[in-house]
Amino acid sequence: MRELTRLIKEDMKPALGVTEPGAIAYAVASAKSHVDGEVKKVHVALNSGMYKNAFTCGIPNSSRFGNLYAAALGAVAADAAKGLESLADITPEDDKKASKMVDDHKVEVVLDHIGSEITIDATVETETDSCTVHIRHSHTNIVSIEKNNEIIYQADADHASEVRAEDEVPAIHRYTLKELLQYVREVPVSEIDFIREAFSMNMDLLEEGIQSDRTTITRQLLKENGHKIISEDAKSTAQLLCNGAIEARVLGLSRPAMSITGSGAHGIIATMPLFAYYQVNYEVVDDDILLRAAALSHLITMYIKEYSGKLSAFCGCGIAAGTGMACALAFMRNADEEAITRVIQNMASGLTGMICDGGNHGCTMKGIVAVDAAFRAADMAMDGVCIEDIHGINGRTPEDTMRNMGLIASPGMVQTEKTIVEIMEQK
Repeated sequence: MRELTRLIKEDMKPALGVTEPGAIAYAVASAKSHVDGEVKKVHVALNSGMYKNAFTCGIPNSSRFGNLYAAALGAVAADAAKGLESLADITPEDDKKASKMVDDHKVEVVLDHIGSEITIDATVETETDSCTVHIRHSHTNIVSIEKNNEIIYQADADHASEVRAEDEVPAIHRYTLKELLQYVREVPVSEIDFIREAFSMNMDLLEEGIQSDRTTITRQLLKENGHKIISEDAKSTAQLLCNGAIEARVLGLSRPAMSITGSGAHGIIATMPLFAYYQVNYEVVDDDILLRAAALSHLITMYIKEYSGKLSAFCGCGIAAGTGMACALAFMRNADEEAITRVIQNMASGLTGMICDGGNHGCTMKGIVAVDAAFRAADMAMDGVCIEDIHGINGRTPEDTMRNMGLIASPGMVQTEKTIVEIMEQK
C-alpha cells in the first residue's frame, strides 16, 4: 500500500455527532471504567479548541448540548469501546440522569489553555476511587491513566507521540502538489475503494436530516434544489448533500459522519459536493474519477490542516476541506496542475480567515459559503482566472500558499481564539 493511501485510510473514521462531544464522553467513560461505586464528581479540562467546539454543540441521542452534558453522559452511559461513537446507545433515561448530574453540580468542564493541539484531562471520582484519563494530540489518543495517584497505564513512545518532534516534517508535507496529482492519477482504484464508505455513510446522515423535524436549513436547501435530492443543478445538489449532512451532524442526530482530520464536517465537505457533481454528471464523470478526486480532496485538506493544527480559530471545514474539495471539483473536469494551482490561489484569497466559533448550527452556513466559493474558484481557474501569486498570502508555489493558509490559523489566530471563547462564555 502506498504511503498516501495509508495516510487517507488511517485518517478516515466514523464519528457520531460533532467529534468533540464524542471525545469528551469517551474520555470520561474511559476514566469511569476504572473506578467502583457511584460517581460523585466529574472534572474535565480542555484546550480551547476542544472547549469551543463542543460549547453549544448538539449531542447524539440527547435533547441537550454542550460540554457539561457530554461529560455527564460519559459518566452515565457512554461506551468507551466505541471511541468517537461512544454516545451511540444513549437512552432518554440516560439523558435524564445526565441532566440531574449537571443540575446537582457534579460535573465541571473548564478551559485549561488557549491552543490548537488537542488536550483532554478527564477525572471521575467516587467514594473510594479517583481516575484521570489524559488524551493528547488526537481525539481518542490516551497517553496515560492515573488511578488513586498511581499510573496504571502509560502509552509507549510511538503511541504517545502522535505528535511529532518539532523539526520532523509531516508525511504529507514531503509531497508536492505535482506528486499528489501523480498519485491520484496512477493509484489503482482498488487501493482507494474504501473511500466509498464516506459517500454512503454521509448520505445516510443526510437522509436522517431530511427526515428530522429539527432541521431547518436542510429543508430550505431541498426546496432550492426543486425538492429533489439529486437535481440537474450540480451546485444546488452539492449544497443539499453537503450541508444537509452537516446540519444533521451539528444538531446531534443519530447517524455518524465519516470524519477526516478528526472532524465530521471536514469529511462531509471534502466528499459530498464531489458525490453530487458525479451524480449530476454521471454521463461524463465515471466512478474511478470520483474516487481519485476524493483522494485528492482528502490529501489537500490534510496538507493545510497539518499547518493550522487540529482545532484552531479558523474554520478548517470551510478553508482546508473547502480547498481540497475545490481542487477535486477541478480535477473531475480534467484540470491540470496549473489549473489546480489557480484553484488553491482563489480559495486562499477568498476564504482564509473564516473563523471557527465552535461546532454548532452555524457550521451549516459556513459549509454553504465554502461550497459556493469552491464552485466559483474552480470555474474561474478552469477559465485561466485566478488571484496571482504576488497578491496577499498567495505563495510562489501551491505548497507555499497552502502553508500560508495554515499559518494564518496557528500561530496567526491565537488571540482570535481567546476572544471567541470569551464571547461565548459571556453569553
